[in-house]
Amino acid sequence: MSLKNDTDRAGSEKISFRVFWEMVKSTKPPKWIVFAAVILSLIETGVGLVIPLFTQSVVDQLAEAALEPGLIVLFISLFVLQAVATGFSIYLLTYVGEHVVRELRLKLWRRVLRLPVSYYDSNRTGETISRITNDTNIVKGLITRHLVTAVTGVISIVGAVAILLVLDWQMTLVMLAVVPVMLFIIIPLGRKMYRVSKSIQKEMANFTTVLTQVLSEIRLVKAYSAEERETASGHERVSGLFRFGLKEARVFAVLNPLITLAMMGVLVFIIGYGGVRVAAGAITAGQLVAFILYLFMIIIPVSRFASFFAEVQKAMGATERISALYNMKEEEYERERKPSSGDLTAEHIAFQYGSGDPVLRDVSFTVPRNRVTAIVGPSGSGKTTLFSLVERFYEPSEGAFYLGGVPVREIHLKDWRQQIGYVSQESPLMAGSIRENMTYGVNREVTDPELEHAGRLANVHDFVSELPDSYETEVGERGIKLSGGQRQRVAIARAILRNPSLLMLDEATSSLDSESERKIQEALDNVMEGRTTIVIAHRLSTVLGADQIIVMEKGRITGTGTHAELLESNPLYRRLASQQFAAGNGDEG
Repeated sequence: MSLKNDTDRAGSEKISFRVFWEMVKSTKPPKWIVFAAVILSLIETGVGLVIPLFTQSVVDQLAEAALEPGLIVLFISLFVLQAVATGFSIYLLTYVGEHVVRELRLKLWRRVLRLPVSYYDSNRTGETISRITNDTNIVKGLITRHLVTAVTGVISIVGAVAILLVLDWQMTLVMLAVVPVMLFIIIPLGRKMYRVSKSIQKEMANFTTVLTQVLSEIRLVKAYSAEERETASGHERVSGLFRFGLKEARVFAVLNPLITLAMMGVLVFIIGYGGVRVAAGAITAGQLVAFILYLFMIIIPVSRFASFFAEVQKAMGATERISALYNMKEEEYERERKPSSGDLTAEHIAFQYGSGDPVLRDVSFTVPRNRVTAIVGPSGSGKTTLFSLVERFYEPSEGAFYLGGVPVREIHLKDWRQQIGYVSQESPLMAGSIRENMTYGVNREVTDPELEHAGRLANVHDFVSELPDSYETEVGERGIKLSGGQRQRVAIARAILRNPSLLMLDEATSSLDSESERKIQEALDNVMEGRTTIVIAHRLSTVLGADQIIVMEKGRITGTGTHAELLESNPLYRRLASQQFAAGNGDEG
């Protein structure tokens, strides 16, 4: 997948912020909570603007030794009101941020689950995980900690400047002279922060990818003593994060001190100049104190703008990455046509992965309804790819599949897959119990008798009944607590419970010992009865009784018929049969 390039084109930030705003709006945050949070923040800001005026009165009254008790009570009440408004606004803003990130993650999760298999062929898992976790967290941080604070900060600055112009316009103009200098500092450093932030996010995604890949295959790492290699790989990624973290720190190391220096310079000047004006009687001591308080109401938001600007740049980078995932084309579920019944036909199927060499070339065949069709051939002949096309993990480059004359691509994807029972040679299991794995993808309540019946048919019940927790036994991550043969039998039981009209077996008995294979083959014979079945044959001995056998070689069909017919007519099949039956045990791949 190609993401939008990081650029510094004029207006890119504006476009990104619009996309960010539309993305936040799409999560439909509760309006009344947003409104309440904004109102409370405005109350907090408004009270903050009033407090210095009361401070001025208190100071002037203290200077005249005529302090009114009512003024003290009102003064304290304002502080309490501001504290309460601040507390509630923080909570409500956090609620809004959590709501937005929840909806974003749910939307991303739904999108990720609906992306085609081809996406996962070309994108690393860690990068996708990073978008759902890290990038959405950056968006939440901007909303909860910076966005409304920036708005109220602007109001605070505007209000404070207006009041200061009334109090003493001369000192105010002196203070405002520093604003262009600060903008000259903030804007170029903000652009630099944008580039650094995107690099950090990319490096974090790479680091997450390394973690996901290594930890999911930890047994392979240990079996081949690759700890040092993976340590070096992790060290490289962590060092990359360290380097970009230092780049970010250098930006802040320049930005924050410069802003602080400018603000402190203004503060020192105002205090000195204001002291002279107080001594000259131009202003009162209370006015000077109020002026300094208002100055802080300007300094604090301005100093936060540096952090806000940096967070905005981070959020824009995260928004681009999230939007890129949103814009990925998902599998087409919108077809409303229901599956029909009849023969499954492939007409002139061709397929290739990306821009690679063709894997299938002009493949045509018919799988008769309620009959068993076996597909045999050497490794790399395209057998498993053909299964992936039937499952609609990919769409053919040319040609089409038909079920009872109806184009398969016109059938609703969910309905199509629900009528397929697929048992692969890898026997994938999810972390959880045996029961959960057997009932995975079965869209109905499965009773204990049904579960046990499927377990007996798949030769699962005998070994499960010896376990302390029976069907509630945890299988571990990817089913690691079970043997290969046990995992295969659980997968077969899952297909049995699904009760499919089309059964697809990709070397389903390849992980079993001879005794288990015999029992499973008997169970499969029962399951296949009355169902359209396609079998990729690992051993020719398992498909001798198939209604038809298709021979594939180098992506083409070179023969179709029964075992006896192919022995007479197909040289490849005859050679495979001769090798396997002569040795008593073959493995053509």
